[in-house]
Amino acid sequence: MEIVIPDEFQYLYVTSPERPVVKIPDPVLRKRALPVESVNPETIELIERMLHVVVQANGIGLAAPQLGVSQRVIVLATPGIKPIPMVNPEVLSVEGEQVGQEGCLSIPGLYGDVKRAFNVEVKALDRKGREVVYELEEIAARVALHEIDHLDGVLFTDVADPATLHWEHPETAAAKAE
Repeated sequence: MEIVIPDEFQYLYVTSPERPVVKIPDPVLRKRALPVESVNPETIELIERMLHVVVQANGIGLAAPQLGVSQRVIVLATPGIKPIPMVNPEVLSVEGEQVGQEGCLSIPGLYGDVKRAFNVEVKALDRKGREVVYELEEIAARVALHEIDHLDGVLFTDVADPATLHWEHPETAAAKAE
């Protein structure tokens, strides 16, 4: 599906030092990210940068390709939990179902309903290179699956119900969510 950005949202699609998140149609967003061979100082630096950017952008998750880095690294920053960086995340199991509105820092202003698992078990390396299994539910499960999709070149618009896709200014959408 081709996404046509309305004129009034074009300014949101400018990448700059203040707005470093890569936007569509950048090809890095459609590539399968490469596995991280080992967690090293560069990986830690990437994680720290991602954590800074996701907070700065008022996001709840971010994948390395969204910063132009084709590596399998994500961060979750959902309300109520300490941010979770995951290196080489792998979904072990999913259970249940939830349908909810999603947006994306790489497609600012576009929102739509996506069906995701309610519970997910994800195996990943933490920032110290240790293998950890995360059991996530509700919004954390949704965000983890959204970000892991990014690592495979899948955008939420690929899996959203097309009838629910709509444009809304991100600040208006954020106010509604509160």
